[in-house]
Amino acid sequence: MGENFINREYIEKLLEDAKCADTAVISRALDKAENGEALSHSDVAALLATDNSGHIKRIFEIAGKIKKRIYGNRIVMFAPLYVSDYCVNRCAYCSFNNGHDFERNKLTMDDIRQEVKILEMMGHKRLAIEAGEHEGQCPIDYILECIKTIYDMKFENGEIRRVNVNIAATTTENYRKLKEAKIGTYILFQETYHEPTYDKVHLSGPKKDFDWHLNAFDRAQDAGIDDVGGGVLFGLYDPYFEVMGLLLHNEHLEKKYNTGFHTISVPRICPAAGMKIEGFPHLVDDDTFMKIVAIIRIAVPFTGMILSTRESHDMRKKLLQLGISQISAGSSTETGGYAKQNKKTTPQFFVNDDRSAIDIISELMDDGYIPSFCTACYRGGRTGDRFMSLAKSGQIGNVCLPNALMTLCEYSMDYGDDAFRKKSDALIEKEIPHIANETIRQKTIENVQKIRSGEGRDFFV
Repeated sequence: MGENFINREYIEKLLEDAKCADTAVISRALDKAENGEALSHSDVAALLATDNSGHIKRIFEIAGKIKKRIYGNRIVMFAPLYVSDYCVNRCAYCSFNNGHDFERNKLTMDDIRQEVKILEMMGHKRLAIEAGEHEGQCPIDYILECIKTIYDMKFENGEIRRVNVNIAATTTENYRKLKEAKIGTYILFQETYHEPTYDKVHLSGPKKDFDWHLNAFDRAQDAGIDDVGGGVLFGLYDPYFEVMGLLLHNEHLEKKYNTGFHTISVPRICPAAGMKIEGFPHLVDDDTFMKIVAIIRIAVPFTGMILSTRESHDMRKKLLQLGISQISAGSSTETGGYAKQNKKTTPQFFVNDDRSAIDIISELMDDGYIPSFCTACYRGGRTGDRFMSLAKSGQIGNVCLPNALMTLCEYSMDYGDDAFRKKSDALIEKEIPHIANETIRQKTIENVQKIRSGEGRDFFV
């Protein structure tokens, strides 16, 4: 059994002491954040505790500046792909739980091809496989077959270039198999770092083992997967406790493996079939949620932050300004939900932003963002500490901006109409001068011209 590095008493004392933090303490913490200095645990706890409107306004301003400085105005695009909703766990917050009686589905490889074809037609190059935990219906060999099927598909406009995987905690041996299958990021949410609450909401099944779940990333790292993505389900317990748990987990991985979370996801509990949201006493309101996202961005400035279509259109717009760097678009949370395939399906949760992918992408450009379909770091071996060293040195912009612009140009030529192409062309021309390295800038100009003329595609730095 692995180590339990989440010290509940320590977190509770930090949060209790932070309630007494005076204005000077909070101002010093904000000054450190604005100057790019690392925050202590007590600094973060003090920021979480404050309800002073002036402090919160400054938290939002600093989070926005950090987001702009490190990520520019790039937003990475992805879509989930649900392949099986069979599950042996009884989790109180999830419609896939074993106690919920509904018609379950598992995709065949032909089903997978149909789903992926639709996703590729939306322009997606990065997918996240999602599945319930069921050794009989959804063993690791099935997941591996899904990955191979996706990577083997080739289209006129390219292929899916990165498959991330969000499946249940598993063994080191199985993580090695996922590594060999060339997955992108392995994603797993702890759901809650508060062990009594974890035990309460996980009624039965292998997921009920808190330590097994908590140490999954250690086993993944031991197996060679150096891009891991964490998260919690905000609303299960005190959200401030969960933020501190995320930070302790990230620090544990950094100390042991020299690389922490590649991404942090911030889902909020939302209505789903087979559960009643009213039964959860720690639901997070919009203002608190915005504050949490901004503080996470300040606390872990170099970690990507993911937001799903659980959130509304309006809330997604606000959170993009506060730290979110990756969003889903055109998503379905049903097994076989893109093609529908004449089957009765149940979503894992109800989507709140149901706009089409191209509508979301078009609005991002209207708001001054660069939708990015880039997967170059994964294909170029810039993962784990290699990626983080680029990010922390400030050199990641010389990689991410040109790749974002080239993949947006690809998307525009392949899927956009004349109006969309005119909009994207204007954005690309506006952003190219911001590429600091002259050689890379000129190469980007040449590659954009080749993509527009049909001479080539899939260039990356």
